[in-house]
Amino acid sequence: MSANFEAKKVVVEEIKDKIQGAKSVVLTHYDRLTVKEVTDLRNKFRAASCEYKVYKNTLVRKAFDELGVTDFDNDLNGATAFVFCPDETSGCSIIAKAVKENPVLADKVVPKSAYVGGAYVDAEGVKKLAAIPSREVLIAKMLGCLQAPIANLAFVLKAIADQKS
Repeated sequence: MSANFEAKKVVVEEIKDKIQGAKSVVLTHYDRLTVKEVTDLRNKFRAASCEYKVYKNTLVRKAFDELGVTDFDNDLNGATAFVFCPDETSGCSIIAKAVKENPVLADKVVPKSAYVGGAYVDAEGVKKLAAIPSREVLIAKMLGCLQAPIANLAFVLKAIADQKS
């Protein structure tokens, strides 16, 4: 076997490991990005512990096929970047936030689909995932909801105690 074939097998194994190690993988179309725009995106992803990579579509298709996932065959065409994320929503929300901050990116970076929790998510699903707050924000909201009744009870009890004195 040729050295090139062996090198491709190594890359396919690397991609498979990244897919299996990530809670979500976002496939995004990119076009005419400047070096500064790509660097800014990579830095945003890096800050969220995500990894932004560009691989050959055929190698990613092979990796997904070896994992038994064939839903991405239509999305693996054209210029495609892959974002491997440690959680379900960060990759989607970073892309949405970057496009919101810099409207020039709206045509340059377009999410195609995602692989979340072992399931295929289409472009509309990616937009919905982007709207979900981060895990930390959801936990803070839940704690606030749990703490509110206790705080209100303490306020009422204090008011009753102040009236009696």
